[in-house]
Amino acid sequence: MQMNEPQIWTLIGVFTAFMLGSLTLLIRQNDRMITSLRGELSARFEGLHEKFEAKFESMDAKFESMDARFESMDAKFEAKFDAMDAKMAGMDAKLDARLGTIDRRLEDLDKEVANLATRFWGSR
Repeated sequence: MQMNEPQIWTLIGVFTAFMLGSLTLLIRQNDRMITSLRGELSARFEGLHEKFEAKFESMDAKFESMDARFESMDAKFEAKFDAMDAKMAGMDAKLDARLGTIDRRLEDLDKEVANLATRFWGSR
C-alpha cells in the first residue's frame, strides 16, 4: 500500500480526529477536575479561615479579660500602696514627735547635769 491510496488517508484522518477528540476530552475532564478541586480547596480554606478567625476572636476575648483582671489588680495594689504610704507617713510623724520629745528631755537632762556639776564641783 502506498501513501496515495484513499483508504490510508482516510485512516490517517480518522486517527487524527480520534486523537484530537481524545485529547479534547482529556483536557476538558482535567479542567473540570481542577475546577472542582479548586472549589473544594477554596471551601476548605474558607472553613479553616473561619475556624482561625473564631480562635483568634476567642483569644482576643481572653486577652481582654486578662487585661481587665490586671487593671483591677493594679488598682487594688495602687490602693494598698497608697494606704501603706499614708500609714508610713503617720508613723513617720509619730516617730518624729517621739524623737522630738526624747531630744527635749535629753536637753533638759543635759542642763540639769550641767547645773549639778557646777553646784558640786564649782566648774563654770
